[in-house]
Amino acid sequence: PEGPCGELEHDTPAQSPASSPCRHLAEPPSVPSTSEQTPKAGEKDYQTKLEFALKLGYSEETVRLVLFKLGPDTLINDILGELVKLGTKSDSDQPAGSLASTSSSSSSSSSCGCSDLLDGQRSDSPGPSDSLSDQDNLRPIVVDGSNVAMSHGNKEVFSCQGIQLAVDWFLERGHHNITVFVPAWRKEQSRPDAPITDQEILRRLEKEKILVFTPSRRVQGRRVVCYDDRFIVKLAYESDGIIVSNDNYRDLANEKPEWKKFIDERLLMYSFVNDK
Repeated sequence: PEGPCGELEHDTPAQSPASSPCRHLAEPPSVPSTSEQTPKAGEKDYQTKLEFALKLGYSEETVRLVLFKLGPDTLINDILGELVKLGTKSDSDQPAGSLASTSSSSSSSSSCGCSDLLDGQRSDSPGPSDSLSDQDNLRPIVVDGSNVAMSHGNKEVFSCQGIQLAVDWFLERGHHNITVFVPAWRKEQSRPDAPITDQEILRRLEKEKILVFTPSRRVQGRRVVCYDDRFIVKLAYESDGIIVSNDNYRDLANEKPEWKKFIDERLLMYSFVNDK
């Protein structure tokens, strides 16, 4: 009888798979061509990783070789680590100011990838220093001036010094977007029924565009004032900021569900201890 390759079969021990002529004919080439190294173009994950590495300045040929070596499912940190270890990225290929850490690779490919990724993200953000970018990430501060001043004056005196202390506290921590609301009638001269101290602080903070007076007027001898709490909550909500007050704004929280959630999450309460 004839075998599958047309040879006569004998009652001799079968040849090992490694020496079988049929086996050799069936085996594919061991090294795929360059065109075969790339997975299907429709694979979104592969394309995303390729484009990401290209943006960092690596050549397309190098990135494709690494993706073929590690596989398309490899984490981006491991891919970046492998690219760093290859050392094929010349200084002339690097964009100015990007990937400062690629000159010295770590023994751990994962840590190399993380370092390069972080450096690349920092280089994309404008600004002369990291401290400036940190300040940009701070939320706006909206201060309930009446609440802070009366609290500092032990609920007996409108103490403007309390407002200054609150503003200074946030300035020292890098905040620059600070707004203090105070009713306009607090500009009036201090009276026994409405004592006020250090009133010049209000005028100075207004000139510095930190303090805003909410409208008020007199009608037939009676003072008509705006509801300054509404100004405070509305500005803080629209600017995605923080409210500084010991008031719980319960009436406003009941007006709108979104305000209630915001007040619950963004109300910063405080205490004064020895003018701090």
